[in-house]
Amino acid sequence: MLRVGLTGGIGAGKSTVANRLAEHGAVLVDSDKIAREVVEPGSEGLARLVEEFGTEILAADGSLDRPVLAAKAFADDESRRRLNAIVHPLVGARTGELMAAAAPDAIVVHDIPLLVEGGLATAYHLVVVVDAPVEVRVRRLVSARGMAEPDARARIRAQASDEQRRAAADVWLDNGGPEDAVLADVDALWADRLVPFEANVRLRRPRPPMSPKIAEYDLTWPQQAERVLARVRAATGELGLRADHIGSTSVPDLPAKDVLDLQLTVSTLADADTLSELLSDAGFPRLAGDWADDAQDGDGTWPKRLHVGADPKRPVNLHVRSRETPAWRLALLFRDYVRAHPNERDDYRDVKLRLAEAHADDGHVADYADEKQDWVNGAFVRAEKWAETTGWTP
Repeated sequence: MLRVGLTGGIGAGKSTVANRLAEHGAVLVDSDKIAREVVEPGSEGLARLVEEFGTEILAADGSLDRPVLAAKAFADDESRRRLNAIVHPLVGARTGELMAAAAPDAIVVHDIPLLVEGGLATAYHLVVVVDAPVEVRVRRLVSARGMAEPDARARIRAQASDEQRRAAADVWLDNGGPEDAVLADVDALWADRLVPFEANVRLRRPRPPMSPKIAEYDLTWPQQAERVLARVRAATGELGLRADHIGSTSVPDLPAKDVLDLQLTVSTLADADTLSELLSDAGFPRLAGDWADDAQDGDGTWPKRLHVGADPKRPVNLHVRSRETPAWRLALLFRDYVRAHPNERDDYRDVKLRLAEAHADDGHVADYADEKQDWVNGAFVRAEKWAETTGWTP
């Protein structure tokens, strides 16, 4: 299934987006609803809260008196930790049950307010953040929820900042204007991204081939790469020795195809094969066939595995290389060498632009990549000399 994390600050209108996705057919898992469910009368959660905080947290009908609990539980950090130690595991267990019950081809949307604050982004194939300007959010909280304005502003300040949310967001939805506008964005997100993304993961379907097209350097490429790398690291655990942003999109001011090249380094190709299904489930299907780099120490090749991103709006090449060959090191050396030499960067830019134009009608990048390799091989030689003189190490 495709797991989508949906989050946003209080008053941003996250429920508008969640409800629209549910209308399209998403399986909605609502954290706030689950948090209420696990402390309903007769539940284990409520019994444990009473044991911890006293019978005074109960209303006359035996239900949880939330304001009274809040006064006790948020009085200090230790009380809040005691509350979280009871409620969070119960919410997590119930969330897991609901997700496990979803169909294999489901798009599961987990509505979770504190996704960013909890550092939970890697649990999802995609993170969607709903946002609105602070003044709009304050107005909504005052008018719709009856909050006092100082309380509304304090609640907003206590949550993650816009900068923190942007770092986690694969999709940023502006819900500060008319509702029709954000609903149209949600409709497009569903049709153009979520539906094909789910099918690509389930069917292990690679993106279709395209002719090379060079884009201007995008300042957000490194941040985008880090989000994807975090998912790779989470999926591979200890077998993944390191995961790095490599290739042209990792070099500042270098125009490149809008495809993130990433490298996962493992001890052996057997480990790479062990990780194949885990990476595919995480959104990086393995490409069939024998993949290899040109050996730079003589004839032959250095074998590797190649996975690609299943997200149709964020193309990714994930090169899985083992320490059985020097290829993993050479990819990092090439990146750092070109970063350190603006003249090499500009020369590489010219080569890429010329070859992309020559192969604009190919419908694939194979011939473009083959012709470009001659320049890259020469740069490898120059980079090795630079490494030797500077003491560079990966």
